[in-house]
Amino acid sequence: MKMKTILTALSLAALLLIPAHANQEQLAASMKEARVETGRTRDQLSATLATLTALTKQEKGDLRPAYKAFTAELPQTEAAAGWTRVRVAWMKSDGLQYFEGWQKNINSINNESLRKKSQKRLDAVKKSYGKVLASLEVAAEKFKPFLADLGDVQKTLANDVTATGVKSLRGTVSDANFQYKAVNRAINDALDEMKKMESSLSSEAK
Repeated sequence: MKMKTILTALSLAALLLIPAHANQEQLAASMKEARVETGRTRDQLSATLATLTALTKQEKGDLRPAYKAFTAELPQTEAAAGWTRVRVAWMKSDGLQYFEGWQKNINSINNESLRKKSQKRLDAVKKSYGKVLASLEVAAEKFKPFLADLGDVQKTLANDVTATGVKSLRGTVSDANFQYKAVNRAINDALDEMKKMESSLSSEAK
């Protein structure tokens, strides 16, 4: 009877551990996915700005191919900005569910010392998660003026792909570069924190 009781207790303990383990893996997978997508966003921004820079620095030859290369990047950049907004919204809502199961698991731990250590661990992960979210929120906000500048460049050149038209963009392109640096900095901050978080949630022995 005593052995049966022990086995039952062990089975219950195992069941309690499953949600936390699943949440750990799911959260780690989510951060990896977010890091890959955020990296693509960073690359897209760089590609868009590179085409704009090439256009403004062209000193001879037909400007239209460079203009078309720039405009071809715009929809992808807008999509990247949209992804960032969606990711922020997800992290502020559904993403928090990962921590709910983890917290319930911790609350069920009877050993006070283990419970405190587990809580400290959870708090550290939540803090890292908050840093990722904060950086992506900044990036999402900084995207607005950046995209506005790119849109104005496209509108300005739509009917005036000439040397004079391109020269008139210098101030706006300068603003776009400034906004790009702000977006890129926020994205890099998010990527750095995601990498740390992904590593800390890894099941790999170290």
